[in-house]
Amino acid sequence: MDIVSCPKCQNIKIVKSGVIKDRQRYLCKSCNYFFTVNKLGKKIDDYYVTKALQLYLEGLSYREIERILGVSHVSISNWVKEFKIKKPPHPNYHPTYKIFNHLELVEYLKNKEQLSGAGMIITELGDKFMLIKWERFKD
Repeated sequence: MDIVSCPKCQNIKIVKSGVIKDRQRYLCKSCNYFFTVNKLGKKIDDYYVTKALQLYLEGLSYREIERILGVSHVSISNWVKEFKIKKPPHPNYHPTYKIFNHLELVEYLKNKEQLSGAGMIITELGDKFMLIKWERFKD
């Protein structure tokens, strides 16, 4: 059973007592208090929270991260606020990113011209890889 204790008296002697508005109702055998369970909501795996925050720090926007990870930009914004993440300014650089499978990444890295003149980082995204590259703004 998911319920640990009665919210009124914290006793663990509880039993199921019907369903109200599609939510399970419980009865505490100690104090005769009826209660229902609060909806826990959808929990997103910590892996995606960490990846979203990493990508945000790398300079990607909330919407770009949303498209890549499939997580709402509002959730990402809430995580940035919750963890008090401050993005460092990148006035002279802008990030570009590409998503590769393993073989595509190996082929991309073979071309030395692709690697010069920019900083880059490669991060795992499930079974794919993301290459983030910073290039100077051209005046």
